[in-house]
Amino acid sequence: MQAGKPILYSYFRSSCSWRVRIALALKSIDYEMVTVNLIKDGGQQLAIIEYLEETRPTPRLLPQDPKKRAHVRMISDLIASGIQPLQNLSVLKQVGQEKQLSWAQQVISSGFNALERILQSTAGKYCVGDEVSMADLCLVPQVANADRYKVDLTPYPTISRINKSLLTLEAFQVSHPCRQPDTPPELRA
Repeated sequence: MQAGKPILYSYFRSSCSWRVRIALALKSIDYEMVTVNLIKDGGQQLAIIEYLEETRPTPRLLPQDPKKRAHVRMISDLIASGIQPLQNLSVLKQVGQEKQLSWAQQVISSGFNALERILQSTAGKYCVGDEVSMADLCLVPQVANADRYKVDLTPYPTISRINKSLLTLEAFQVSHPCRQPDTPPELRA
């Protein structure tokens, strides 16, 4: 890695890569991207985001208030460890072709049921209060996965409202999978 300029190994559709791309965009960090065709996502994205937070603390992605910071980490972990890995391609292949859609829908809906309840007590404009946090970086890619797997979002008004707000922000737009160098032409925005 060159001094001062991080390298992100990314795949356009990877939720994990997307979360890191959002963090890099929010923090206005210039980076090099090396595209790779990931079969399964790594779980390092939260550690990378926390590293970026520690080395480049503005804008903050973790609130100063310890209770809010704990809420951000709880929500981030629920999404990045409790929902997303269970609907990854590597897991879906094990489930079998005929059950993939129903499996992904069930896993996402179960996780969103828990997440919606949590957000009802933590959310302001975003997942935890009115400042964008690491939790929001996790939410948007997971809602995109829910759309991809045709999950009905009607039972999740808080999730839907927050996602809609976040998608208006430039960092979430420029990091979107449909705007990446390795996005196939038919999936580009």
